[in-house]
Amino acid sequence: MGHREIYSNPPLALTVVELRHTASPPLSEADKAGLKSLLASTFPIYKPAQQVSITVTNAGASEDRAVFPRYMTRDFTESISFRDNAIVVETTRYKRRSALRELLHQAVEARQKVSPVDGVERLGIRYVNEVRVPDLEHATDWQRWISAPLTSIAGLHTDDVAAQTWQGVTVFGTAAAGVVLRHGNFEGYAVEPGGDLRRQTPPLGPFYLLDLDSYWVPEGGVPQLNWASIEDRFNAVGLSAYELFQQLITDDYRTEVLKREQ
Repeated sequence: MGHREIYSNPPLALTVVELRHTASPPLSEADKAGLKSLLASTFPIYKPAQQVSITVTNAGASEDRAVFPRYMTRDFTESISFRDNAIVVETTRYKRRSALRELLHQAVEARQKVSPVDGVERLGIRYVNEVRVPDLEHATDWQRWISAPLTSIAGLHTDDVAAQTWQGVTVFGTAAAGVVLRHGNFEGYAVEPGGDLRRQTPPLGPFYLLDLDSYWVPEGGVPQLNWASIEDRFNAVGLSAYELFQQLITDDYRTEVLKREQ
């Protein structure tokens, strides 16, 4: 697959893998204990999480809360969650794609050993990047660091006032495979430091969001959920996001920020 550079100062704030599968009954207490036993060497902390769904109808809005098992590392930077319709791996200390792949492998093997599910419906890897650069003074300064197709709007004016903030969503690919890009210039954080997953917290200030959700959806049926059918798909999904990210940043950002020693 070729060499993929590992940068010394990456902008990743959060990486999430969601392996969506066919619906299953809620896990029993025995199932949760079995998962904890299998994951304990890497994810010894049991910390249930909550998923909130809001349904809006003509009669008004209703809220449904579901609690699902989540297992975390001792430093609270990585977690594995098991929902009724998905296996979710999250990390705030992404190292490389192979390490993330191994975490997903561990999660899939544990789930299928304790309470197997029938098939795969979607695989997604989301990379939330907070691009931060030194001495940023004006919105137009992003043109030095972020590629022109995303920042060209900064050159527009109304009543001699330049654009100050902008956001956008672009879909690359098809319903079966592609990358959804959300981007824009913001203040503060895309991933709040006070969440359950801990992260290295940069100084509060401006950042450019590059939020890439790379995905694959099986066509023509629902394949079995086993690692052999997932591994190659995982690699392809991850590479799609990497290749797009390289097009979204400039050489100045690559050499002056990403490769800067911390």
